[in-house]
Amino acid sequence: MPQRPTPLLTVTADQLVAVDFTPRRPKAHQTADPNPSRPKGRGELRDQPQRTRTRRHTSTPTPSGTQQRSRTRHRTRTPSYRHLFHIPGTRAFTLGALLARLPMGMFSVSAILMIAPARDSYALAGAVVATGLAATALVAPLTARLVDRHGQARVAVPATALALLGGLFLIACVHWNAPTWTLFASYAATATVPNTGGMARARWAHLLKDDPAALHTANSFEQAADELCFMVGPVIAAFLCTSLFPEAGTLFGGLVCLTGVLVFAAQRATEPPPSGRTAARSPVRAPGIPSLLAVFLAMGAVFGSLEVVTVAHADARGDASAAGLILGLQAAGSCAAGLAFGAIRVTRSAERRFPLCLAAMAALMTLPWLTASSTGSLLALAPALLVAGMATAPTMVTAMSLIQERTPEGQLNEGMTLAVTGLLGGIAGGSALGGWMVDHGPGPATTGFAVPTAAATLALALSLAVSKRRPAVFRTPH
Repeated sequence: MPQRPTPLLTVTADQLVAVDFTPRRPKAHQTADPNPSRPKGRGELRDQPQRTRTRRHTSTPTPSGTQQRSRTRHRTRTPSYRHLFHIPGTRAFTLGALLARLPMGMFSVSAILMIAPARDSYALAGAVVATGLAATALVAPLTARLVDRHGQARVAVPATALALLGGLFLIACVHWNAPTWTLFASYAATATVPNTGGMARARWAHLLKDDPAALHTANSFEQAADELCFMVGPVIAAFLCTSLFPEAGTLFGGLVCLTGVLVFAAQRATEPPPSGRTAARSPVRAPGIPSLLAVFLAMGAVFGSLEVVTVAHADARGDASAAGLILGLQAAGSCAAGLAFGAIRVTRSAERRFPLCLAAMAALMTLPWLTASSTGSLLALAPALLVAGMATAPTMVTAMSLIQERTPEGQLNEGMTLAVTGLLGGIAGGSALGGWMVDHGPGPATTGFAVPTAAATLALALSLAVSKRRPAVFRTPH
C-alpha cells in the first residue's frame, strides 16, 4: 500500500498549524470516518486549532505567542520581598537575626558611655573598644569555622552566652572599680559573639541555591537590615546610657542579642547542614578571596574615617550632638538604596558590577568633602551624606555576592566572617587615619573628609588591579 506523504507544518502569525496540502486520495485509501455526516474538506482544517493549542503549550515558544512570552517574563523577573517571606521558616529566622544584630551597633557606644564617665578617660574607653575589635578579628573566623562544621544552633547559642558573660563581667568591673586590665580582658571575651548576619545569608544561600535572582534580593534585604541595625543601635544605646544608668546599654544589648540568637537557632528547618570536620584549607587561601579581603579593608577605611571626621566636623561647629543624626542619615540612604537594589533585576554578573559600584562610591564620597569645604554648614552636610550613603549598600551586596561565589562549599560562614573581619580592620585603620588628619592634616578640619574619598578610590583601584584574574567560582554567579 503506498505511504501517505507527510503533512506540511507551517507557522502563522500566532500559532503552529498542521495543514495537509497533498492531493486527495480515493476513499479506499482513507481511514473510515466514524461520522459520515460530518462536513469534509475545509471543515477538517477548522478542527485543527484544538490540537494546535495543545502543541503550543508543550513545544518551543512561538515567535509572537503572547501567552508564552508572559510566562517567560514571570520566570526571569526578580522576586519581590513578599515572595521571599512566603518560603516557610524565613520570617522566623529573619526576626531572630534582626534581634541578634541590633546590639551590634550598640556595644561600642555603650562601652564608651559606660567606661569614660567612670574612669574619666575617653582614651581608655577607646582603647578598650579597639581591643575588643582586634579580638573579634581573631576569634570571629574561628567561631564561624565551628558553625560550618557543627551547625549554627550547636555553636551560636553557647558562643553568644559566653559573650554575654563577658559583657556582665565588664559591667561588674566598671561598677566596682576593678583594675584597668580587667576591662580589656572582659570586653575581649565578648568577641565570641557569632556573625548572625553571615549565618542569615548562609541560610538564604542554602534555600535559594537554584535561584540566583531571588538570592540577590535576599542579600539586598540582609544588607539593608545591617544598615538599619547600625543606624538605630547607637541611638538606643545613647538613650539608655544617658536616661537610665551607664550600664543599661551593655546589659540591654546583651540580653537582646541572646534572645535573638535563641529565636534564630530554634528554626532548624531552614538551617544549612553542617559540613563536618574537613581537611579543606581556610577560605582565606581560596582563589580570589585575598584580593577581595584587600578591597574590604579599603571599604572599611571609608566607613571608619567618615564616622570620625563627621563627629569632629560637627564638634568644630559647636554641635557635636548632631553628628549621630547626620551619620544616621548616611545609614538611612544606604538602607533605602539596598532595598531598591534588591527590587530590581540585575543583568550583569557580580564580578562586572563590583567595579561600577566602587566607582559610584568613590564619586559620591566627594560630596561630603566638597560640601564641608565650601559651606561648612551641617545643614548642607546632612543631604550630602544621605546621597553618599546610597552607594554603600549596593556595593556591599555585590561584594558579599562575590564572597559567596568564591567560598568553597561547607565554609560559607567562615568566608563571610572573614569579609566582616576585613571590614573591622579597615574601620579601625580608617578611624585612626581620619583622626590623625583632623588633628594634624593641612588646612581646616574639613580636609578630613578627603580620607573616605581616598579610601574609596583605593578600593576601586584594587578591584580593577585584580579584575583580569578569573578566580574559581564555587556557586552560581548572581
